Amino acid sequence: MIAAPVLRGGVVVRAVSLGFGLFVFALGIVLILESGLGLPPWDVLNQGISRNTPLSFGIANVAVALVVLVVAWLLGARIGPGTVANAILIGLFVDLLLRLDVAHGVAASALPVRAVALGGGILVIGVGSGLYIGAGMGAGPRDSLMLVLARRSHVRIGVVRAALELAVTIVGFALGGKVGVGTIAFALGIGPAVELSFRTLEWLSLTAAQQPTPVPAWPAE
Repeated sequence: MIAAPVLRGGVVVRAVSLGFGLFVFALGIVLILESGLGLPPWDVLNQGISRNTPLSFGIANVAVALVVLVVAWLLGARIGPGTVANAILIGLFVDLLLRLDVAHGVAASALPVRAVALGGGILVIGVGSGLYIGAGMGAGPRDSLMLVLARRSHVRIGVVRAALELAVTIVGFALGGKVGVGTIAFALGIGPAVELSFRTLEWLSLTAAQQPTPVPAWPAE
């Protein structure tokens, strides 16, 4: 699969998909966090920041995402409503789910249970990604930064993404963020999980045969 499918339906339907997808994405982050086996690269940074500032893990997520969004915008990235929603809502949803203790008991469980939580978290993030990306309302802040850096540097997207992930992992680890097998598992598993989500949406006939009218973005092209 080369291009992401877009969900069928009008703006309201796609906006609901965006919001629900971001909530599901946050649930996946919480499952990985509670597994205690290592966080995704950007969440290593978020956790490191939260351990060295008064910010909660979720608010650190929001702060980092907003900084990345502004940098990407200043470099010329197109910012859509999905970009802004991604930056703000995921972190807020993470804090909400942590307060509700939705993954109660996972952190104190045996290794097999924590491993299932890790794998399940990666799959859940894949589902959330499929729903919010499929809404077609703008790439997330980190993806926007990746795309604009690749365009400006004339370096392959994969290389730029790998460099960003490595850099934030190193900084986050230096700040006390948790790096472990989960970090590697996420790096290897998130791509297939997102593609599986896309293929499932297509199999359920939830995707549009043609691209819908794009939502406004800034700067407009």
